Amino acid sequence: MATTAAHPIGGAVARVHSALDDVAGAPLWSMSQAATAQTLVEVSRAEARLVEVRSQLLSHAETVAVAETNASPSVAVWHSNATGSTKRESFRQVRLAAGLDRYEPVREALGRGDMLAEQASVICTALDELPDDLDAGVLEQATKALVAYAEVHDAKALRVLGRRILEVVAPEVAEAWEAEQLAKEEHEAEKSAVFRMREDGHGRIKGSFTVPLLAGQMLERALLAFAAPKHQIATRAADEGEHDEQAPVPVRRPTAQRLGAAFVELVERLDPHDLPKAGGVNATVVVTMSLDSLKDGLVAATLDTGDRISAASARRLACEAGVVPVVLGGKSQPLDVGRAKRYFTPGQRIAMGIRDGGCTAKGCDAPPAMCHAHHDDPWSCHGHTDLDRGRLLCPYHHRRIHDPEYEADVGADNQVTFHRRT
Repeated sequence: MATTAAHPIGGAVARVHSALDDVAGAPLWSMSQAATAQTLVEVSRAEARLVEVRSQLLSHAETVAVAETNASPSVAVWHSNATGSTKRESFRQVRLAAGLDRYEPVREALGRGDMLAEQASVICTALDELPDDLDAGVLEQATKALVAYAEVHDAKALRVLGRRILEVVAPEVAEAWEAEQLAKEEHEAEKSAVFRMREDGHGRIKGSFTVPLLAGQMLERALLAFAAPKHQIATRAADEGEHDEQAPVPVRRPTAQRLGAAFVELVERLDPHDLPKAGGVNATVVVTMSLDSLKDGLVAATLDTGDRISAASARRLACEAGVVPVVLGGKSQPLDVGRAKRYFTPGQRIAMGIRDGGCTAKGCDAPPAMCHAHHDDPWSCHGHTDLDRGRLLCPYHHRRIHDPEYEADVGADNQVTFHRRT
């Protein structure tokens, strides 16, 4: 490697390259377990020390105007072009260098290899966020405390400790400062809340969102409840018709898939009576379908957005979800647009739970809390929301009872038996 080694730092870097050249390609088969573990730790310490050297050089590059050598607008851009790193990474390294210039104890710890670059970056950011008018002595205490914490805490924990460091070194100002910071963050979070959805043209909607911390955690807790192993085991048992005494073994799916299914279930279980009124009705979607399709036909239903869903899905959702069913006769005249009491009351649901004990599909042991309330008399037949003409069905069997591929018979024991149509 060609380099100018006149300066001690340049010479040290050249010697590092030379030492690495000496071991390039060396086999590792003879290295013991203990030696391997120790060497990995030492490599991390060496990387940290090299980061400190690089930070010194980046700061010095500002002084000697390295960026002017190729008319780059900044040292970060020059570094990105010269080293092949992304601009994002180069700007991050320059910010770390500036932070180490401000907080010497952090630089010294990094230079000794006593902390990683990630830890040093988190500490510098935490110190930068402290009040501008903080006493210099308090700032020094906070810096030393965080450097000490880095000996036993990783960057994630240091980020939390950094936000609370004033409670340790200056509790008399911590409460007021934290209140000010939280109010500012919450105000910014409310202003930046966004929600985006788009259809992909294949029967799905994709989206992204940004919400305040509290709202996000509330959503996460709700989804985790639906995605909990106990809930999933019971749901899978119902889906597969499990009814033996041996507990079913859950089939583990990736967390993202389980949360996705949980989100769908959460939306479908929203009580439209709790939603703000739109157009004078407590509903989010209007589903239009023919009388024949509502009974047992296969013709797809139309949403008020113009999109189409299967007749089976429309029949299932018409029982309980936040939709208004518009039933059309032979000349496309509306025969029925929902009913005032289309949904079972909480009292009726409790009574069903006591009476049915859970899903009424034969062999299914899904508990009442997992079930939907189903109308035995379809809306197309002027059915009413009466306790003696309703029953509990788990999501799987609720779909099956509206599935045109199955026939359903109710026995004397109030249990529903399904038969695939032939």
